Amino acid sequence: MAQNEQLDLSHLRINRSEPAQSSTPRSRITLKIGAGVAVIILGIVAYILIGRALDPIIEVRLATASFSSPSQASAILTASGYVVAQRKAAVASKATGRLEYLGVIEGDRVMKNQVLARIENTDIRAQLDQARANLKLNEAELHDATQTLERARQLLEKGLVPQADYDAAEARYRRVLAGIDVAKAAIAGAEVALENTLIRAPFDGTVLTKNADVGEMVAPMAASVGSRSAVVTIADMSSLEVEADVSESNIDRIKPDQPCETILDAYPESRYQGFVSKIVPTADRAKATVMVKVGFRSYDAKVLPEMSAKVLFLTHPPSAQEQSSQPVLTVPASAVAKRNGTNMVYTVRDNIAVENPVQIGRSMGSQVEIVSGISAGTRVIATVSNEIHDGTRVSVK
Repeated sequence: MAQNEQLDLSHLRINRSEPAQSSTPRSRITLKIGAGVAVIILGIVAYILIGRALDPIIEVRLATASFSSPSQASAILTASGYVVAQRKAAVASKATGRLEYLGVIEGDRVMKNQVLARIENTDIRAQLDQARANLKLNEAELHDATQTLERARQLLEKGLVPQADYDAAEARYRRVLAGIDVAKAAIAGAEVALENTLIRAPFDGTVLTKNADVGEMVAPMAASVGSRSAVVTIADMSSLEVEADVSESNIDRIKPDQPCETILDAYPESRYQGFVSKIVPTADRAKATVMVKVGFRSYDAKVLPEMSAKVLFLTHPPSAQEQSSQPVLTVPASAVAKRNGTNMVYTVRDNIAVENPVQIGRSMGSQVEIVSGISAGTRVIATVSNEIHDGTRVSVK
């Protein structure tokens, strides 16, 4: 049997000259289908990429979603500006010297004539003491001169002394009187110099900035080379107004005492009722604007100088209901487009328009309320045309 097995194995050979067995028909079909799908996918990708590359780039402007007042509907004009104290002073010393006392810091409330700071005044106090001592000396001299003059007068009447002695006594008396006047003037001058070393508040207000520290040299404004001039800056917070620039072409729509509403960027949810307090009678040639000052109806400690603000110039004062309503998030009405029954706004990411569904509320003039979908501060395309869709290439102006 072992021999038979050897015979059988001896017939096994590898013929390298014969061609390899071909694939089955099913394998060939599968390969063709896979290749076709790959070609189709590559074609679609190429079409999308080439199509996007050939799409025109649309120039757009962006607007910021921000809080607007319910009074927006009655606003005839909107302007931006800054809160400015109309009564403000950089308080400086009248004398030159080293600051030895500073009694206030930023935010402190001060009263008129309150001592804010003091410079060294030891030498001036010494001058004042000397002037007062000279006055006492001259007063004592006056007492003696008065008695001498009276005795000379009596003796002259009796003929016991010559006229020259009486004249000498009278001259001494007059010199002493003049010396008293000089001493009083010296006292007054020293008192003024001493007062000038005290830096007082010129009016009731709040300290805005502290510009010097104890130990520094201070000097009047005109002689402040190498030394501090203003020691502190104070402002009357009840004099705060918004200074807004209004275009020359719109200034005829603004009238004195016209009702206004102010919204501060720092407190977008708060609304401040106001009025046009003054239209500055000059224009800015460079900007083609006229400054309009808007006062506040009531004082609020949260309002600070240099805060940025938006002012709505209204046709009529807001109603009680409008005043009680909170500001709402808005965008320009032109920024909202309806796509397939859904309201959309478009943001820009890497120069590509991105679709954002939103829920809108009431119309407020040129603005529209955004109930949900985006948050305050979102930058959206200000005017959405029919050419703008999700994925459109854009260029921001």
